[in-house]
Amino acid sequence: MQIGLACDHGGFELKEELKAFLKSLGFKPIDMGTFNEESVDYPDFGVLVAEKVSRGDLEKGILVCGTGIGMSIVANKFPGTRAALANDLYSSRCSREHNDANILIVGGRIIGKELAKEIVKVWLETPFAGGRHKRRLEKIEALEKEKFKE
Repeated sequence: MQIGLACDHGGFELKEELKAFLKSLGFKPIDMGTFNEESVDYPDFGVLVAEKVSRGDLEKGILVCGTGIGMSIVANKFPGTRAALANDLYSSRCSREHNDANILIVGGRIIGKELAKEIVKVWLETPFAGGRHKRRLEKIEALEKEKFKE
């Protein structure tokens, strides 16, 4: 599976670590930048992954910025994206199990590399539970269709 991957300067070091980790798990990370620690604007990179997930070009994406907050705001602007900031294992699991999150966001200045890898692993391995959670996501989808008609 291909996974979109992007960051700003605050997440560059962690993005590089996660890119290698994803490869070791057999995934194909599509690196959309940034490609060094020079200061950049997080919206310019968050949009690259969020657009592809929104359009269905990619099933999943991972975004990294300093805290994860900025990337979360950007990614959730796109219809069909369910971006979840998870800087702990419980949030990572619940984001998939309850919310069927298709974009994971982590804070490069908040968590360490090993915890980030565990968060990613849990996120990738946790299936969506469906049931009452599916009904809730359907309400969000209906809201998107109603409020953001093209």
